[in-house]
Parts: sequence; C-alpha cells; structure tokens
Amino acid sequence: MNAYTAFAYVYDEYMDNIPYDEWGQYMIELLKANGIKKGHSVVDLGCGTGTVTRMLDKEGYDIVGIDMSEDMLAIASEKVLETNQEIFYSCQDMREFELPYKVDAFTSIGDSMNYITTVSDLESVFSCVFDNLKDGGVFVFDLKTIHFFRDILADNTYAENRDESAFIWDNYYNEEERNNEYDLAVFVMNEDGSFNRYEEQHFQHGFELEEVEMAAKNAGLKILAVYDAFTDNKPEINSERVYFVLGK
Repeated sequence: MNAYTAFAYVYDEYMDNIPYDEWGQYMIELLKANGIKKGHSVVDLGCGTGTVTRMLDKEGYDIVGIDMSEDMLAIASEKVLETNQEIFYSCQDMREFELPYKVDAFTSIGDSMNYITTVSDLESVFSCVFDNLKDGGVFVFDLKTIHFFRDILADNTYAENRDESAFIWDNYYNEEERNNEYDLAVFVMNEDGSFNRYEEQHFQHGFELEEVEMAAKNAGLKILAVYDAFTDNKPEINSERVYFVLGK
C-alpha cells in the first residue's frame, strides 16, 4: 500500500468528475437498508480528503475517518474547519487499526479497498473490522473489478492539464498478479510560474469474488449482499465496480 503524498494536494481538483454525491447516496441507502441510521457510529476506512466522511456527517452519523496518508488527512481536516463540521480523523493503516470503542458500521468506497493487494492483507482488514464492529453491525465497501483493470484501464495513459497543475497517469496491468500499477507524474505550479515535478507509484489489486468471500468468512464476517455498483442487481461478468455488504 502506498500513501498519497504530492498528488494529495491536487487530488480533489482532478477527481471533480467523480459523481461522489451519487456514490455517497447509494452507500447511505445500503447503510439504512441494513439498519444503520442517523445517530449511529460509522468509521470510513481509506477516507482520503474526507469527501465521504463529510457526507456521512451531514446525514447525521457519528463519523470517524481513517487513512494512512497524513497529507490526505491534513486536507480533510482543513475542509472540516471550512464547513464547521465535527469529524475526527485518525492516521492508521486499515490492516491494523485500533479504536477506543466498537462502532455500528464501517464504510470504504472509491476503491480504497483495492489498495489491499493480497488476500492475507484483505483478511487482516476484515479481522480489524470484526474486532471493532458491534454485533449486528455492517461493513459496506466497493471494489473495482478484474474486468475494469484488465479490459478498461489496461495499459492506457491518461493526462490532464489545469491552470496550476498537471498530471500524467500511466497504467500497467499484470495479468498474473492481478495488480494494476499506476505511475503518476504530478506537476504543481510555484508562485513564480515554474513547476515542481513529483512522482508516485501506486498499486491496486483485482480480487475474485470467491477470495473476498473466503477472507470475510475467515475473519468471522458474513456476506449479506453483493451488488453491481449503484443497482440492486447481482454482479455480472462486465461489472466495473462491485459493492459488498458484510455483517457481524
């Protein structure tokens, strides 16, 4: 797993095409459908700059955000000050986090869970969730699919130029390991008009549904539902993103 560093400071700018409102509402409906309502405690794993945590807070949940990137959490904290919300953020690895109390639910969307690149690490995440989840609680999360990595991202390059920054995003998919490598070159403008270049490397993994099911079972969790993203349908061979609802 790699933490966002330089890219953290332009992350929201380049993610402005992501329909977070739609994604967040879908997740919230899944929480409500499983008995997690206003006033319940929720921990958002891999919360990044806090877009989803702020949605959950506005919905009336008692929310905590966990991420291993200090830079992302610094931005999330700044945004909380701007909106006068009360959200607690903690810099921890989702594979070995600790909480002072058990909570009603966990969430993780925006493919944060794809940064877990082995089944054993996935089981570690699930075990931590189990240990910190109340009986009857749920874990709602999404995963990009193998189809998405292999057939859509593949070995493509994406680039974008904005007024004060730019990035080049190279993708490489390893069929054998089912890992997608992201090589990022980020250019951020200085006050004098010059640019600093930052390079980052990220890896995301494509899981088979059976692997997720086994890891959940080994951690003591049970799969309550699996959906083709943003629908009530079961995943299909061409699903690009899948949502899981695990229960304790």
